[in-house]
Amino acid sequence: MGWKRKFAIGAGVVVVAGAAGFFGIAPGMAERGQNATLPGAPAPSEAALALHKRLVIGDWHSDALLWDRDLRQRSDRGHVDLPRLRDGNVALQVFTTVTKSPKGQNYEHNSAEAGDNITLLFIAQARPLRSWFDLSERALVQAEALTATAEAAPEELRVILTKGDLARLLADRAAGATVVGGLLGAEGAHALAGRIENLDRMRAAGFRLIGLTHFFDNELGGSLHGEAGAEGAGLTPFGHEVVDYLIAHQMVIDLAHASPAMAREVLALPDARPIVSHTGIRSHCESPRNFADDILQGVAASGGLVGIGYWEEVTCGKTVDAIADSIAAAAALLGEDHVSLGSDFDGAVTTPLDSGQLASLTDALLRKGMTEATIAKIMGGNMMRYLAETLPD
Repeated sequence: MGWKRKFAIGAGVVVVAGAAGFFGIAPGMAERGQNATLPGAPAPSEAALALHKRLVIGDWHSDALLWDRDLRQRSDRGHVDLPRLRDGNVALQVFTTVTKSPKGQNYEHNSAEAGDNITLLFIAQARPLRSWFDLSERALVQAEALTATAEAAPEELRVILTKGDLARLLADRAAGATVVGGLLGAEGAHALAGRIENLDRMRAAGFRLIGLTHFFDNELGGSLHGEAGAEGAGLTPFGHEVVDYLIAHQMVIDLAHASPAMAREVLALPDARPIVSHTGIRSHCESPRNFADDILQGVAASGGLVGIGYWEEVTCGKTVDAIADSIAAAAALLGEDHVSLGSDFDGAVTTPLDSGQLASLTDALLRKGMTEATIAKIMGGNMMRYLAETLPD
């Protein structure tokens, strides 16, 4: 064999090995670095465990689909998979699709023109080529992954599309089934690429919740973290068209990353009943990530819900008790009928527990003096009531 051929083969081996490392190792390393769980979640009391097993638990926000893991397998990284959801007695998990994240992402000011962090992640994960540079396809590819998991293991996961689906899930779980319901959501309507027909495609693919913005202003209007000042930009004409569509098709409107101006405009619409899927309470934790209290009170007044997140930038603490303190502050501000869980699991956050350790949160709420009835509402009862009233027939 000539030296040129030997060199070519050797170089090819190096390239293949490098690609294998990039595609096989880099995404896992990134996830471990970005979705950590702090050690030391307190062991729940026997009373808390007994109550936790009786609860119907729901969570408004997990970005687990971004990381391209097999949700049927218990993982040693991230926060969410089906085995851990079963450990945590979770009945319903909203799985959101992340499609763009600006380089230098922060809570104060991001440009829509900044480079995108998700492109390299999708390439490194060897996701379908059509999704590498197309935001709508990125959302659809993640939705397809959830649907494929449910089809492969219907005893483990069901995609919830209608009121009837939700009712059957809850009835089966009450009868002893451990199946988890999955509701599809989009983290930011930039996934529509400014075309309402893409919303038709996403609804057909199973999406039932749409976050209007993420970390940057988009075709619908302003982000809480965008470029248009403290109040931000309001709804554009396309934004109004999308919100009207969501209301007409009984889809959930999520204001989690909307600008204050956009949130106020949505709340002024007579038929809107939005949620804030993952946040904290500004008067409890002064953070640019948290809405002003009056906006959250407007969400509650509209009949919507506020999901409390689990990470330090919204709770101002690193412990399970800090989450419980934020939940208590939300209940005091909004009333116990308008508070729910919005972990932001797998959303590039560090949390004091993962989805399998939620009994520790039940324990913390009990130790704060909350009644079992109030805990049952916040841990999932309010979410199930809202969806039973909001999802399509």
